[in-house]
Amino acid sequence: MRKRDHNVLTNAASLLICGLLAGVVVAAAAFPAVAMSGLAAKAGAETFGALPSELTVARAPQISYLLASDGKTPLATMYDENRKDVKLKDVSPLMQKAIIAAEDHDFYKHNGVDLNGVARAFVNNQSGGGNGRQGASTLTMQYVRLAIAYSATHPADVVAATEDTSARKLREMKYALQIDKELSKDEILERYLNIAAFGNGAYGIFAASQVYFGVPPSKLDIQQSAMLAGMVKAPTAFDPTTPSGYPQAVGRRDYVIQNMVQIGAITQQQADQAKAVKLVVKDKRTPNGCVDTKEKTWGFFCDYFYRWWMGQETFGSTSYDRERRLKSGGFTIVTSLDVQAQRAADKAVRNHLGVNSKAARMVAAIEPGSGRVRALAVNRNFKLDDPNHPQNKISSDPRKAKKKLRGSYPNTTNPLLSGGGDITGYQAGSTFKIFTLVAALEKGYPLSYSINAEKLFKSEYIVEQGSPAACPGTHFYCPTNANPAMVGVHNMWSGFGFSVNTYFIPLQQRVGAENVVKAAEKLGITFRAPSDAKFAATKDAAHQWGAFSLGVSQTTPLELANAYATLGADGKYCEPIPVQEIRGPDGDKLDVANPRCEQRISTEVARAAVDAARCPLGDHSATSKCKVGTARNVRGIVGAPVAGKSGTTDSEKTSALVVMTKQYAVAGIMADPDWPQTNQKMGHDVPTGINPAVYETLRDAMKGKERIEFTPPSGKIIEGDQRSIPGVKCESVETAKSRLRGAGFEPVVSSSKVPSECPAGTAAGTSPDGRTIKGGVVTIEVSAGGGNTPPAGGNTAGPAVPPPANNGRPGRPPGR
Repeated sequence: MRKRDHNVLTNAASLLICGLLAGVVVAAAAFPAVAMSGLAAKAGAETFGALPSELTVARAPQISYLLASDGKTPLATMYDENRKDVKLKDVSPLMQKAIIAAEDHDFYKHNGVDLNGVARAFVNNQSGGGNGRQGASTLTMQYVRLAIAYSATHPADVVAATEDTSARKLREMKYALQIDKELSKDEILERYLNIAAFGNGAYGIFAASQVYFGVPPSKLDIQQSAMLAGMVKAPTAFDPTTPSGYPQAVGRRDYVIQNMVQIGAITQQQADQAKAVKLVVKDKRTPNGCVDTKEKTWGFFCDYFYRWWMGQETFGSTSYDRERRLKSGGFTIVTSLDVQAQRAADKAVRNHLGVNSKAARMVAAIEPGSGRVRALAVNRNFKLDDPNHPQNKISSDPRKAKKKLRGSYPNTTNPLLSGGGDITGYQAGSTFKIFTLVAALEKGYPLSYSINAEKLFKSEYIVEQGSPAACPGTHFYCPTNANPAMVGVHNMWSGFGFSVNTYFIPLQQRVGAENVVKAAEKLGITFRAPSDAKFAATKDAAHQWGAFSLGVSQTTPLELANAYATLGADGKYCEPIPVQEIRGPDGDKLDVANPRCEQRISTEVARAAVDAARCPLGDHSATSKCKVGTARNVRGIVGAPVAGKSGTTDSEKTSALVVMTKQYAVAGIMADPDWPQTNQKMGHDVPTGINPAVYETLRDAMKGKERIEFTPPSGKIIEGDQRSIPGVKCESVETAKSRLRGAGFEPVVSSSKVPSECPAGTAAGTSPDGRTIKGGVVTIEVSAGGGNTPPAGGNTAGPAVPPPANNGRPGRPPGR
């Protein structure tokens, strides 16, 4: 800062005189006789000399701005005090003159303390003049008072900075002299204009010009400048937005305008014209917080950002410190919100399903490879329900409904999409089969690994005897399929594409359920629900989590999207993050906004998992062997390479769909957050279901974006360790089984017979024949005898798969 030269003797004299007069002025107000005795002057001089010589000035609270990822679109503003510092060059010269005319005519003449003003105050206060008590505060002294209050670290210090005592006056005078030496007059004026309060939540000239007139401070005219300058004396009394304050604000404005004539800032003609202008104010308070976002549907994303900020130790050791940093730090925060994707999601979740639906249709979009959250949307209003005029319906939970308790629709501020507080998540059904697939690939099982999927699989997992999930008369978990057409030999492509339960539970059992749970954790799944956390807590407990592959654990749309995004990014896990850039008030960039990524899954395993995940959505690569998909229309709707999975829980209490491209991973879950045991069926590919909400979001988000192919896997992870299949033609079925088992294969006897030259009841051949994966399923085809027709050869490139669902067989319910 530039120091202006001051005559040492002049300043010394000023200090002495100020010390003497300050005591006299203040004392004269309360004890006229004492003031005249000289005791006050002596006390003032002694106290003045004992004050600290340096004034420490802290930055006043500044508003923080949240922007969308384009760095331009406003999202929200957050503040304790609506203030944004501006340079004096960005403030209208008329406003600069107006504040001087209103508060300190001799601002550019004195050295921080107006000795003539102090003397006038003494005479006025002593004589009991009709002008009321005067304090002789200069604009510099007023700035000192405000600066001390904002620099206070204890409430008592704030009181001391504003109470009407001689000590306060002395302190202001001494520091005003110091400030006047250290700063130029323009610097002092700039600081004052940025710190002063203007009422209606506006602090500083930038906020004031926006709140009252909707213009930047550089555009303020004479009458606007005069009104604002007049308000700093008493913002409440001169409030033009109230019936009682409006006429006083006009009178005060006109007084300041006339004072502007006196200091030579404007002519009398200009003053008369300005006074004739009718005072019109906008009274538009700056939005504050996530309940008042730029677009009302963006509140859930804003709230996710707020919760993320509150969890970052970078911003303070306590939640109080972090919130103060956000609301007073003057940050410019470029969030990760993608306007195109967010608007697409907002539209999709509300299409055919309004905010008054019990079913919450929730969609989250995240960017693979960075973890940046691009959209969060749900068919709800982000707002608190007014208890005096409630809009929310009676809870769908019968227990709460009996008590007339209201639910969370249409209005809620619960973190439905990201979890937290009482929100532990929702079951996502067969979308969890991806974790079994990843765990199996990590254990060396290739994509072509085949299992004979039976109608009912008797597992080794123990459940409660008599449970609907148990095999009749036992305590063993016995999963079935949603469709009889799923029975047969499957590999990972067909098992995942057709969502075959009796393929994935045997696969999970062979891999170890604890390894499947571990894979889910590596991909970002957390276990918030106490029952889930208990299973996941230890290896032994996780080993018995029999139904894990079928999505009985709770998750959120954001977690689920990020799990698939990790695979789409070739196994690179990135912590979900709602920001791209954070800059402080001085323009410095904070590292906390940088992506936080690490390689958690090998590249080849991730690519192989994605290869299988293309099957459910009607897509495929050069290596994948997709046959049937549970949501085969998605590829055509999105119009880009896609991978993902649908999921449904028992009785369709929830429905889920994940679809990703290389740029976005979008996950949707449909559930009743108020009553998870809902009797409402959550649909899939129907107008009110979850599927359209997901694929329409992705379709519209991808408009104008490059179509990028997923890199297919290569090497043994596709076909595995291939072995020759022993020839068993015309051998007994038992001998054939023994030989195949001895060669390291899993023999399965076909339930149908084929014409063959071999005796009836013997092995006519195998499917596949030639070579197949070590440990894979080899089906023994049984001869019907009576002919010379050679046995039907199998597919030597891989195990047999069932025909597509439209080959005369009934289709399965969507989403399993």
